[in-house]
Amino acid sequence: MKPTDFSYGNLQEMIDAVGNPVHALRTSQIGPFPFPVVAPKYSNWRDEQRAWRESVAILNLSHHETDLFVSGPDAVELFSHIGINSFKDFPINRAKQLCCCNPDGYLITDGLLFHYDDDVYRVAGFPPVVNYVQYHAESGDYDVTYRREENSLLREGPPSFFMYQVQGPKALALMEKVTDGELPEIKFFHIGNLTIHGIPIRALRHGMAGTPGFEIAGDWQYAEEVMEALYQAGKGMEVRKIGSRAYPTTSVESAWFAHPLPAIYDHPELKGYREWLHTMNLEVIGSLGGSFLSEDIKDYYVRPEELGYDRFVDFNHDFIGKEALQETIEHPTRKKVTLLWNDEDAAEIVSSSLLQREDNAKYLDLPCGMYSVFQFDSVQKDDKHVGVSQYMIYSANAGKFMSLAVVDTKLSEPGTALTLLWGEPDSKRPPVEAHTMRRIRTVVAPAPYYEKTIARD
Repeated sequence: MKPTDFSYGNLQEMIDAVGNPVHALRTSQIGPFPFPVVAPKYSNWRDEQRAWRESVAILNLSHHETDLFVSGPDAVELFSHIGINSFKDFPINRAKQLCCCNPDGYLITDGLLFHYDDDVYRVAGFPPVVNYVQYHAESGDYDVTYRREENSLLREGPPSFFMYQVQGPKALALMEKVTDGELPEIKFFHIGNLTIHGIPIRALRHGMAGTPGFEIAGDWQYAEEVMEALYQAGKGMEVRKIGSRAYPTTSVESAWFAHPLPAIYDHPELKGYREWLHTMNLEVIGSLGGSFLSEDIKDYYVRPEELGYDRFVDFNHDFIGKEALQETIEHPTRKKVTLLWNDEDAAEIVSSSLLQREDNAKYLDLPCGMYSVFQFDSVQKDDKHVGVSQYMIYSANAGKFMSLAVVDTKLSEPGTALTLLWGEPDSKRPPVEAHTMRRIRTVVAPAPYYEKTIARD
């Protein structure tokens, strides 16, 4: 396959020219999704990982997320049309995970939705969720306005606001200290208003990697002052700032399937959306990689029930994909799990990729081994394909290499032995060096790997 020509005007034009979207994505020349501006590490990524499990971690989300601020009386109607969630009970100062499906019930995207004020909302996350909401805001008959804020790779100038996470078993103590003991009680996935050194802050109560925490936001002009206040308050609590190398590994420990391939490439009802997506959108230029190979783009899609999102579905309203989900949601064929990699097999991959010039494995970067935007490695049982693995990391908390996967429900019980195929056959993409394929022994573990310690009100 030849590298994709990105001179086309939009995604649909590219698919029409190439013929198969798999070929276009498989020949993309870019690597994994980047996390710009934030330093790769502030101390070392092992201790930074341990901080969100053992002490307290400060994570900077100000630069890699894309945001869409939506306002207007029809905003809830818009979200209800594209989201599988219920928005009937969604008052001010609450947040939800917005999940969107295509008409066949496959997942397009998900992200966070914040309700800030009367008819004022913020959509935040991976670019596909913002793209999809913006498209419907523009093309639908909705009385809404919006303002888009790109991430720091695409935006000119600084962000308009900062976004930090304070996570770990000592997060509550740090927040109480930095607010001079005036931290309001904030329920899970509720938003509270507080001040840090007199600076107004919005704080979302939630958690990641199995521990409770906060996500705080404020005006960008106070970003450095608030970061310094958090760091100084955390001294004596083993506080760590988290660099861009450790940050993406949180998704595996917290079992968030961060980069599903948007299910937009084949359905005829999504042609208008494909024509709307220009060639700088991630859905167009994003790379598809890994050992799983199929000519059918649908084989790379996932369903919400496979990821545990069936708990969000509300069939008491009309939404895109409703009829399809009603048929599949009670009988999922795959389930999200954590795969624990065999220590010897993982060590051999690392050593052979660095020390052997022949018969070497594909290099496994640390602590996150992603080398494509959308990565799918084949998971097998007795040489039969039974699922796909996505994010692969080394966790200093677990002392293990691990990855998130969706596998046949009959093989999803903890302790089940499976095999992961590592490498990318016959790849011509720059992020992939010449290598030979490896088979990694794995064992199924729960997803999330660590039991949640967050009280849900």
